Amino acid sequence: MTGIWAIVLAAGESRRMGSPKMLLSYNDVTIIEQVIRNLLDSSVDRVVVVLGANREEIMKVTRRYDVFHCYNENYKTGMLSSVKCGFYSLPEGCLAALIMPGDQPMTGPGEINRVISTFAESNKGLVMAAHEGRRGHPLIVDMKYAEEVLALTDNEGLRDLAVKHPEDVLESETDDPSVVRDIDTQEDYMNEISKT
Repeated sequence: MTGIWAIVLAAGESRRMGSPKMLLSYNDVTIIEQVIRNLLDSSVDRVVVVLGANREEIMKVTRRYDVFHCYNENYKTGMLSSVKCGFYSLPEGCLAALIMPGDQPMTGPGEINRVISTFAESNKGLVMAAHEGRRGHPLIVDMKYAEEVLALTDNEGLRDLAVKHPEDVLESETDDPSVVRDIDTQEDYMNEISKT
């Protein structure tokens, strides 16, 4: 078994931000680097970064870390295409995929490990962070669902997978609200920066 691989979704166009949000500064690095650091400091086994828009610029900062990359040529069709790209990159024998948005640098290794522990102890196939009843990220998908993930249509998402298998879903409740936040706009960014 090669354990749990993280898939970092970093292929979006950052349209609402107006500039490549993955490359904005966060702490002493960029947003995407902080996400990678959080994952490398957690108990995931390996990390795959899904690239799309601004591929070269993002690769420049991410290649210094011990991560794999895949390129989603269909990134303009939305997040599901990046999830699929990540799944195609996973090795045989992988136990599960941990899905992590590239714009969620505020969710640290502790919260990532909480979801991993819940997955390991629960025997459930779909485990996600939740805060005050709202589902967020990270989200772990057992590889038994790999074919179903790859068969999802463009107007579906991983939430549809959870709807199809409610008996196999578990929310890992936390008092950390970062699991339901991401950085889409300048306002989001300024709010998160003010908290660091």
